[in-house]
Amino acid sequence: MSEKQNTLYVGSLAKGLKILRAFDETATEMSLSEIAARTGLDKSATQRLTNTLHVEGMLDKDMKTKRFRPSHAWLRMAYAYFWSDPLVQLAMPRLIELSQHLGATANLAEISGDHILYVSRIPGKSSHFSSTIIGRRLPALCTAAGQAILSTWSASECAEAIATWSVNQMTAKTTLDRAEIGRAIETASRQGYAETQNQAILGQTGISAPITGPDGVAFAAVQCSFPSRLWPATRIQEEALPFILDAAHAIAPQLQRGYQAQGLARPMGET
Repeated sequence: MSEKQNTLYVGSLAKGLKILRAFDETATEMSLSEIAARTGLDKSATQRLTNTLHVEGMLDKDMKTKRFRPSHAWLRMAYAYFWSDPLVQLAMPRLIELSQHLGATANLAEISGDHILYVSRIPGKSSHFSSTIIGRRLPALCTAAGQAILSTWSASECAEAIATWSVNQMTAKTTLDRAEIGRAIETASRQGYAETQNQAILGQTGISAPITGPDGVAFAAVQCSFPSRLWPATRIQEEALPFILDAAHAIAPQLQRGYQAQGLARPMGET
């Protein structure tokens, strides 16, 4: 159903949400003109909506520079989300154990449109700052977690994702060839985990195992990142992979029981 056909759709609210979504790691603080340019809204509407969001506590405003940035209200909303997502609670003990055992960053990633979203992150000893921030979104096709999740989907769903989902040149070595990505997902399907190198950060190897629901389909994954110079392939296979697989396999039965208790085949919010 299109927006115009949906009689319950509130256009002004959608525009306000568009302004909130304009802020990210590349635009943490913006002027009215910058917000208007980034959202495509006219300056008058941007001014009214941004002022409303400021009054309602969703945006902070520097009274000297007149620039806006996200407020603490965003953290309160994230806090509510974490309590509402049972997978976060189920996965956290396993992620802590995994990170402490391997000394590596351990992540819980969930599918979000054509991206993966890191909803829990336990940093390792040599983590980059970006590797510690919850809520980071990356193109699913370009990540080990995304490929691990897609490896459990039906052939038709996976093929559609490979053909239509976005890819992004995050490093000089990010794979943009969709056929090559498809082959990587096929390999992940056969071996039960996905592996990527240099995709989001140069010199980093990502290993991810899917967390499957009761139908054998995954919408989340456990993922660990390793500095390639310290973790060659043989070391990852011998010392890390068994623990990553164990973590995902240990979470899955608990998740399945939760879905069955609620009468769900898929996580809430997925269609």
